[in-house]
Amino acid sequence: MKNTHPLKVLKFCPKCGSPDFNIAGERSLKCQSCGFHLYVNASAAVAALVTDGNGRLMMVKRGIEPNYGKLDLPGGFVDHHESVEDAVKRELIEELGMKVISMKYISSAPNEYIFSGFSVFTIDLAFEVIPDSINNLKPMDDIMDYKFYAEGEFNYDDIPAPSIKQFVINFFNR
Repeated sequence: MKNTHPLKVLKFCPKCGSPDFNIAGERSLKCQSCGFHLYVNASAAVAALVTDGNGRLMMVKRGIEPNYGKLDLPGGFVDHHESVEDAVKRELIEELGMKVISMKYISSAPNEYIFSGFSVFTIDLAFEVIPDSINNLKPMDDIMDYKFYAEGEFNYDDIPAPSIKQFVINFFNR
């Protein structure tokens, strides 16, 4: 377990503030003062597989930490009360100004996203996306650039997220 794991980082009960907030299992903490029981579960996140029509895959360059400047797929966390499909549409608008015509679920993979010294475990869901257009896109939000790549035009070591790397490998091996 890394020192960024929530079971190692969280020291006080988020409900009552008690320091009697102890590990109560493999993935939970329980407050001895108020009885609050917190489970460390995966958060949902989405990734979009967008092509240029010639078999090249869009990858973005991260504009924020973690992994600033590294390759990623467009996407992000699913907001509460939001479907994963709506999250794909929202993230593509926020990050590129891209509208979605259709999408198809491809696969999922677990991931660990370390943010501010805290592990956020995710289940990443990949979608093949047909955009309205790939013209006049603008990198915004938490990305600084995008480019369409054929296999061999990038280094897989430049994709730090294991789930994203697997989605890209699977894309080029289909």
